[in-house]
Amino acid sequence: MAYQALRDIEILFGLALVTVVIFRHLKFPSIVGFLVTGILAGPHASGLIGNTHQVEQMAEIGVVLLLFTIGIEFSLKELARIKQLVILGGGLQVILTIIAITLAGTVIAHPLNQSVFFGFLVALSSTAILIKLLSDAGELDTPHGKTALGILIFQDLCIVPLMLFTPLLSGSGSGWQQIAMILGKAVVVIIAAHYSAGFLVPWIFTQVVKTRSRELFILTIIFIGMGTAWLTAQAGLSLALGAFIAGLAISESEYSHQALSDIIPFREAFMSLFFISVGMLLDPAIIFTSPLAVGGLVLAIILIKTVVTTGAAMALGLPMRIALTAGLSLAQIGEFSFVLSQSGMKYGLLGSEAYQMFLAASIATMGLTPLCLKIAPPFAEGLTARLPHSWTRGRKSFAGNGRKPALADHVIIVGYGMNGKNLAQVLRHLKISYVAVETNPFTVNAERKRGRHIIFGDASKPEILEHAGIDKARIMVIAISDAAASRRTAALARHMNPGIHVIVRTRYLMEVEPLFKLGVNEVIPEEFETSVEILSRVLKRFLVPQDVIESCIGEVRKDGYEMLRSVSRRHSHAVGIAGFLAGAEIGTFTVQKGAAIEGTTLSQGILRSMSGASILAIKRGEEVATNPDPVWELKTRDVVLLLGSAQQLAAAAKLFEAGKETNGAKT
Repeated sequence: MAYQALRDIEILFGLALVTVVIFRHLKFPSIVGFLVTGILAGPHASGLIGNTHQVEQMAEIGVVLLLFTIGIEFSLKELARIKQLVILGGGLQVILTIIAITLAGTVIAHPLNQSVFFGFLVALSSTAILIKLLSDAGELDTPHGKTALGILIFQDLCIVPLMLFTPLLSGSGSGWQQIAMILGKAVVVIIAAHYSAGFLVPWIFTQVVKTRSRELFILTIIFIGMGTAWLTAQAGLSLALGAFIAGLAISESEYSHQALSDIIPFREAFMSLFFISVGMLLDPAIIFTSPLAVGGLVLAIILIKTVVTTGAAMALGLPMRIALTAGLSLAQIGEFSFVLSQSGMKYGLLGSEAYQMFLAASIATMGLTPLCLKIAPPFAEGLTARLPHSWTRGRKSFAGNGRKPALADHVIIVGYGMNGKNLAQVLRHLKISYVAVETNPFTVNAERKRGRHIIFGDASKPEILEHAGIDKARIMVIAISDAAASRRTAALARHMNPGIHVIVRTRYLMEVEPLFKLGVNEVIPEEFETSVEILSRVLKRFLVPQDVIESCIGEVRKDGYEMLRSVSRRHSHAVGIAGFLAGAEIGTFTVQKGAAIEGTTLSQGILRSMSGASILAIKRGEEVATNPDPVWELKTRDVVLLLGSAQQLAAAAKLFEAGKETNGAKT
């Protein structure tokens, strides 16, 4: 028996190695490769695996581990931060999808209970596939990525109640009394898990960690996860609910990250078996005998889910472009639908033919997910461009922008995440006018109540930039995670105000040149800035003197930003004085009390001789002296505008700092 099980697993994993490698080269998710592996090895195709029972049992462990790790990764703080997207967006998507599929099922003469169950199956999307693809593309932090994530969280939470309702749809349950009893048990288990998370679980892990045994730590994780799942099953609840609750209990402890990293290899191995086992259940003959029916079902699922999800996101107030992109990304069937379908087979809600149709359509929608993600942005952009702005801007009732703000010579901040908030805070402190543009209506409402200058809308639309006063703005800072939207916004801003200074924050160096081609003035790649910060911290740990660290950072910045400036010059269309200042920088410095340069006159030439930088202007109070006379004496709190290279400005900075010693100057 053990020999047979080992042989089957070896065959499946060996075949999966080949299949998944091929599919990954074709840019398909690994999950699709596992499903195809199951199809090829199953009893309906090659028959390499005749008895699927043992594989299915191990696949059940994979589902338990998946729910367990989702629970560990689940952050109640993160849920609170995006609670509107989770509760409202996810709730609308699930409920409306179930209603739409139920109506479609009854129209084609399916019984009502079966049609509702079909809605259960279609309402869920694939967390495993979508999170992986969005993460690989660096789009998890984009507006459509956050929208999809919020809806996925709600869907994952829905699997337990949907499984509880399935017996009732078949008539096997005893009505609402049974539901009330099951929900009561669930509440008791959740309360027990909550107190365990606060006291028992941390205490257990503390004792285990003291042994310094990694094996014992892993064993404890498995014991807590599997044990809680078994206890909830004994209480008449599902294994999935118990595993999720156990993960939640661990997620609140300080050991959650280590627990997650240790359990993920087990999860991946067993989850691959789960998808392989699902593939083994599919009879490929259904694709050849009913190709039109399968194709029509796939098209219907993608269309209904896209329309419903887009509508749900727009009901929250999101612009159509973001809502439609999120809708297309969630158009596949989820892995938990396979778990739910097994329950439907058990209670007679799915016949064998309907089950085969469901498997074929589900696998097809999963395989089409990369294509949906690829076409979503251009399709959404093209569609919204052809529709009136009043239809696509998002619901004004959620975040009405009112009258156009009376601003001039101000900064436009596109995106109110961490970068946008920090910039806005400093601008407020310095009394520099600004207006922020944000696509999350809930963020806009919350910040507006705090008195912030923020408007709702998609900055890649001319109407929104016009409302933000693009024609009178001095600077635009684009601080969003969506590379495509950043490019569109930058190009539009340059078109609407050719003289505006555009600064874009981007993730990777490879995104720099396309932005410069569009006329962006400055690009700040996070990849480069992160490397500089890492360099600084490493050198500090080796007790390298601060001036040496600053010199090293200056060299790195010189080489890195000189490369960026050369790219900028290569694509610059500017004519005039800017061409003569290539490679030069302008900086402002405040004369501090006790600085080397305090009390000196310009005729002494200390600044020029010791740094090489040139003075363009000096501001004292409200007075500004452009090209000041040589007799000008520098005093405390004078603000000096300098022109020079990066190294010259760095040298000049030391002359303005209090207590810095410099040769030939006072201290």
